[in-house]
Amino acid sequence: MQKMTLEKLSTQESQSLDIKAENIAKLKALFPEILSEKGIDFSVLKQLLGEELIGAEERYSFTWNGKARARHMAQTPSSGTLRPCKEDSKDWDTTQNIFIEGDNLEVLKLLQKSYHQKVKVIYIDPPYNTGKDFVYSDDFHDNIKNYLELTGQTDATGRKLSANAETSGRYHTNWLNMMYPRLKLARNLLRDDGIIFISIDDHEIVNLRQLCNEIFGEENFVACMIWEKGRKNDAKLISVGHEYLLVFAKSMADLRQAKTIWREEKPGARDIWDKYMELRAKHTSANDLIERDLQEWYASLAKSHPAKKWSRYKRIDANGPWRDRDISWPGGDGPRYDVLHPETNLPCNVPERGWIYSTSEEMRRQIRLGLVEFRADHTEPPFRKAHIRPIPEELEIELDDDSADDGNADEAEAFATQVRGSYFYKQSQVSVKYLRKLLGAKAFNNPKDHDELAKLIAYSTNSDPDAIILDFFAGSGTIGHSVMSLNTLDNGSRRFVLVQLPEILDASKKDQKVAAKFCDTLGRPRNIAEITKERLRRTGAAIQLDKQDYRGDLGFRTFKIDFSNIKPWDVGFDTLSDDLLSADEVIKADRSADDVLFEILLKYGLDLSLPIATHTLAGKTVFEVGAGALLVCLDRDITEEVAEAIGKLKAELGPAVCRVVFRDAGFADDAAKVNAVQVLKQFGIDDVKSL
Repeated sequence: MQKMTLEKLSTQESQSLDIKAENIAKLKALFPEILSEKGIDFSVLKQLLGEELIGAEERYSFTWNGKARARHMAQTPSSGTLRPCKEDSKDWDTTQNIFIEGDNLEVLKLLQKSYHQKVKVIYIDPPYNTGKDFVYSDDFHDNIKNYLELTGQTDATGRKLSANAETSGRYHTNWLNMMYPRLKLARNLLRDDGIIFISIDDHEIVNLRQLCNEIFGEENFVACMIWEKGRKNDAKLISVGHEYLLVFAKSMADLRQAKTIWREEKPGARDIWDKYMELRAKHTSANDLIERDLQEWYASLAKSHPAKKWSRYKRIDANGPWRDRDISWPGGDGPRYDVLHPETNLPCNVPERGWIYSTSEEMRRQIRLGLVEFRADHTEPPFRKAHIRPIPEELEIELDDDSADDGNADEAEAFATQVRGSYFYKQSQVSVKYLRKLLGAKAFNNPKDHDELAKLIAYSTNSDPDAIILDFFAGSGTIGHSVMSLNTLDNGSRRFVLVQLPEILDASKKDQKVAAKFCDTLGRPRNIAEITKERLRRTGAAIQLDKQDYRGDLGFRTFKIDFSNIKPWDVGFDTLSDDLLSADEVIKADRSADDVLFEILLKYGLDLSLPIATHTLAGKTVFEVGAGALLVCLDRDITEEVAEAIGKLKAELGPAVCRVVFRDAGFADDAAKVNAVQVLKQFGIDDVKSL
C-alpha cells in the first residue's frame, strides 16, 4: 500500500493573502526572463520595458516621508484572525451582515481572500485631520499587539497618542501614512464595476485626491461631490458648512463597457402619480377635468413639497401626466425629413438641430404611439411627451439620448428619473436629532445622514439589489442603518460589512462624556464599537416595529480581531521539554471550535456570512459550511468510522467541491490519519488537510 500522509495547511494558507507574492507571481508569468537564482533581476525587467520605464530625472510625483513604508504595510500579510462573538450579534444563524471590531488595516488584510473583488460599493468617513488624537498608528512589526494596547485590551488604561497638531512637521504625513495602505487594500476588494465614496473636509481633500489618483488611477475619477450642511453664523470670515464626497470607480472602462447609467427617481414623482390616480378614479376619461384639478393641486402645495418642482407635468393623456420636451437632435447636425402636420397636411418646420429620431419611420412610429404632440399648425415643430411614469417606448428613447434631462429607467413601472448633480444640501442637525432620538443620548456629535447615504447607495447599485457594501470606518454605523432601511424600500437584499476600532471613550473629556455614560447604561465597555453595535440593534428593532410584516435581514454577525488561534513556534529554553511534549497540539488552549472554524473560513477565502450547520457523526461534531463546500471536524480520536460518516454526508449534500479539515492532534497516530484519508478518497474527497 502506498504511504500517504495528511497534508497540513501551509504557511501561506495560514496567513492572509500575501499581496507582494501575488504581484511577483504575476510579473513572473508576464516576464519569465526576469527570474534569477536570487529573485527578480530588475536590470532584465528594465531591458524588457525599454522606454516605458521612468528614469531618475525630475518628474511630477506625489510623495511624502514614509510612503515606501506605507506601501510595504499594505503588502505585509496578517497572521491574525477574526473571532466570532455570537453574544454581541443579532440573528447570528440567518443574517448575512457582518460587523467587525478591530483595527481596519489588519481586518482589510484578513478579508483579502474572502471578499476579493466582491464588494460593489465602499463608503468611508475617515478621521478628518483636525489635530485631535490620532488613534490609527500602525506598528511595522506587530500591528495586532499595537491595536490591543491602543484599545486597552492588554493595558487597563489604554494608550492614547499625542494630538496630530498642524504645527507638527508630519501633520499631513501621518494622515497619508494611515490612509495609503487602507485604500490600497480596499481597492482589491472592489468588483471591477465597484465604486468608492470617501467623505472628507478641506484639511486633506487635495492630498486625498492625489492619493486616490495614484491608487485608483486618475482616469477612474468620477466626481467630487459637495455636501452642504448649513451655515455657521459664528464664523469670523466665511462660513464653511460643506464637506466633500470624493468618488472613484474601480474601472471606468468596465462601467462604460457595461453601459452603466446612474439615475434616481425624481422626488415627488410618486406623489404626482398618486394624485393623478385619485383624479382618474373621480373623473374617469375626462382628461380636461383631471388637468384642471391636478393644476389646482400643484398650486396648493407648499414650496417645500418635492412635487412642486415638477408642476410642468400638468397635461394628461391615456398614459398619465406629461410635459413637453425638445424633439431636436442633441448637439446639432441631426437628420432632416418631412413630418406632415395632421391638420394642415404640410411639412412642419424642422428644428435648427434636426429631428431627434434618426429616420422618418421611427418618427411615424412615435406619432402612432401618441408620444408626439403637434402645435396649432405646421409653422412650428412639434414636441415630445415626457410622462411622469414613462411607458416602454419612452424608456427606449431615453437609453439612446445622452442629452435627456430625465434619464432612463429599467421598467415601465419606474417613475421619471434624473441624474444627480455634484452638489446637494441636507442640514446636519437632521441626522444629529434622529440619532439622539434613536439612542436616547447624543452619543455622536457629527453622524452622517442615513437617508442621504441610502440614496447614494441606491443610486450606484440600482441594477444590483444584492450588492455588498463595505465601510471600514464605521463610526456610528450609519452605512449599516442605510443598507437596512434601503432594503425595506425596494425589497433589496444588499448586505453590509462594517469595521470599527473599539476606540476607548474618556468620560473626563467633554466631547466623549455622553458617549461614555451611554455605554455605562448599556452595561458595556466604554468604546465606540459598542455604540455602533447598539445603533444597529435599535435600527433593526425600529424597522421591525414600523413594518411588522417585513422579513428582510435586520441582523449582523459580530467578529473581533485577535492573534491567530494557531500557536506560533516559540520555544523557550527553560520550558523546552514541555514545549516539545505539546508540539503536536497547535491550537491555543483558550480558543473554541468556533474560533478555529472561522479562521479556516478566512484561510480558504470563504464568505464569513455563509450558513453553518452542525452534525454529530459517529459521535463527533462536524461543521458543514456552505452546503458541504467545507466540512470541519476538530474533535479528538478520529477513526475510520468518522471519516466514512463525513464521506456519506458529502455524498448526501452533493457539493461541486468539498474540502475537509481535521485537527492534526485529533488522530491517535499516523496510521489513523492515512486510513481516514483513504476512506475520504473513496467518496471523491481529495482535498483533506489538518492543522
